[in-house]
Amino acid sequence: MIRFENVHKTYKTGTDALRGVTFAIRDGEFVFVIGKSGSGKSTLMKCITREEKPTEGMVIIDKFCISKMSRALVPTLRRQIGIIYQDFRLIESKTVEENIAFAGEIVGIPKKKLHQMVDIVLSAVGLRDKANSMPMELSGGEQQRVAIARAMLNNPKMIVADEPTGNLDPETSESIMALLEEINRQGTTVIVCTHDSNLVDRMKKRVIEVDDGLIVRDEFGSGYTAEDKTALPKSMIDEFVPEVMTLSELQASSEPLPKFPTEEKKKALPAFPSEEDETEDVKEKKAEDKVEEKKTEAPAEEKKIEKKEEKIEEKIEEKLPEFPSEENKEPLITVVDDKKPEKKEDKKADRKAEKKAEKKEKKKVEEDFEDPDIPSDSKEEGK
Repeated sequence: MIRFENVHKTYKTGTDALRGVTFAIRDGEFVFVIGKSGSGKSTLMKCITREEKPTEGMVIIDKFCISKMSRALVPTLRRQIGIIYQDFRLIESKTVEENIAFAGEIVGIPKKKLHQMVDIVLSAVGLRDKANSMPMELSGGEQQRVAIARAMLNNPKMIVADEPTGNLDPETSESIMALLEEINRQGTTVIVCTHDSNLVDRMKKRVIEVDDGLIVRDEFGSGYTAEDKTALPKSMIDEFVPEVMTLSELQASSEPLPKFPTEEKKKALPAFPSEEDETEDVKEKKAEDKVEEKKTEAPAEEKKIEKKEEKIEEKIEEKLPEFPSEENKEPLITVVDDKKPEKKEDKKADRKAEKKAEKKEKKKVEEDFEDPDIPSDSKEEGK
C-alpha cells in the first residue's frame, strides 16, 4: 500500500510543487496520474521512488515511512519498485539481454538464475528473438518493451511508469498499455503518469488528477475528463484502508513507525535464489576474485623479479676485478701462425732454446776470431 499524508514539496527556487496532498493506493491497483505540465504530478511520482524528499508530511509504503528513511536504504527500496522511463534509458553498447541482466547484476542475482529470469521476462514482452540485438536496431515500441522487461526482472511489488507511451505511435501505445495491464493482473501495483487522454478514456481505471500541487479529482473507472462533475478531492484512506492511522494519531502514538528493513551485504534478496544457488554463486564469485587478484599481482611480482636481477648484477660487478689499462697490461696469451694460444711452459722452453742458440753462435764467432791460422795483422783489422 502507498499512502500520502499531507505531503508538501517546496523546491529551493520557492516553487510549491505539492501543497498538502493526501491519498492512498491499495496493493494490486492500476492508477493513472494525470495533469497539466507543471501541475506537480512528476514530483508526486518522484516522492514514491524517493527521488525527491517531501518538505512536510509523510510518504508511507507498506507501513514504512520512506520520507524519513536514510539515503543508505534508498537502493533497498528501489529494488522493490520497477521504474519505466519515457526515454527508455537503455545502454547502447550492450545487447538487449545484457541491458536487462545489468539490473539483476546490481541486485546480486546469481548468474545461472539470472540467465533464466532474463529469458522469462523477454518471453513475457515478446522479444525473445531480439535477445542479441543492440538497442539501436529496435523500434521505439520494442525499446520500451525492453525497458518494461528490465523493470519486471526483480519481480517488484509495484511498477511506476512516467510517460511510457510519450514517444510512441497510438497502435504501439495500446500494446504497451495492454502489457502493463497484464502485469497488473498478476498482482503488481501499476502507477502510470500520462498525457494520453485516449488511453485513459479507453481503459477506465482509477484516475488521480493533480492541478497546481493539489489533488482535484480521485475517481474509479473514470476517463481523462471528469464524469462526475461534483467529485471533490478527498483522501481514499478511510474508505479503503480503515486500519491505517491518521497523521494526528501517528504523532500521538507512543509506538513509532517500523524502520525500513536493512539488507546485509553480500546477501541476495529473499526472493532470489535458493540457499544452494547462493553458495554456488559465492564460490564462483570467490574464484573470479582470485583470478582478478592474480592478474593484479602478476605485474607487481614481475617488478620484484626485475629488482632482484638488478641487485644480483650490481653485486657481480662489484666482485669482478678492474680491467687492466693498456700500459699495465701484460699479454696473457701469444698467437702463433695457426692462431692457437701458446702455453706459458712452451714459452719458457722457447726462450731457453733461443738463449742456447745465441750462446752457440757467439761462441762460434769467438772461436773463428781466435783461429791461429789467421795472421795477427788481419786480426787487428778484424777488430
